[in-house]
Amino acid sequence: MLLRVRVTLPDRPGALGQIARTLGVAGADIVQVVVLERLGGRAVDDFTVVWPGAARVERLLAGLAAIPGVQVDGVWKAIGAPVSGGHDAELLAQVAANPSDGLATLVDAVPGLLAADWAAAVVVPADWAERATAPQASVSEPAIAYASWRAPSPLVLPEVTPLRARPMTGPERTKYAVAPFGRAGLVLVVARGDDEETSSAAFHVTEVDRVAQLVRAAAVILGDRLDQVGVPPVASVVPPVASVVTDPS
Repeated sequence: MLLRVRVTLPDRPGALGQIARTLGVAGADIVQVVVLERLGGRAVDDFTVVWPGAARVERLLAGLAAIPGVQVDGVWKAIGAPVSGGHDAELLAQVAANPSDGLATLVDAVPGLLAADWAAAVVVPADWAERATAPQASVSEPAIAYASWRAPSPLVLPEVTPLRARPMTGPERTKYAVAPFGRAGLVLVVARGDDEETSSAAFHVTEVDRVAQLVRAAAVILGDRLDQVGVPPVASVVPPVASVVTDPS
């Protein structure tokens, strides 16, 4: 199976090689490395590795924990190696080529770009923000405009107001990135979950920025079509939104 491993490490010569050797000794085969951040003598890197399905992830974590200065920020299962930023233009070209299916094209593609589990385009009603000041008030619930094929049913969504791009953590340690289209109350929600063995990393600021840029570009391409987005007959109203904590990054 494929695993995504996020580590914070010293930004010095040899540190990356030491992690690569440790992953190899543990039984992992590296297929991709993405540098998310380099700041103040530290770096944040994502490794996508092939991991033997019968082996326990604890062995990998133990090897990385033994390297001085290395911190494991998350390990989670991936359905494929995340696609590099160079493919964003190709995705937007597909949205532009078939705008009638443009929203679905974007939502279906984003999880693969970011090693996420699922994504959904959610219509947030204008009065939704009122629940923060009047929890007992009768307000409309957000509704699903479109969800990717791996999205759970029913969806439990994070609090999506105020409408700005940001990472969030929800119940059962689900990690979210949310970004508004700026039209029709439409918001893109991207999610990563945990299981018994793995714990996903929160969306990094560079990942949130990437989602926000894609959403803004798609909004320009689709234009008035987004104002006409309605809830398909098969879509269900989203259940009450669970409380979440906004990540400080």
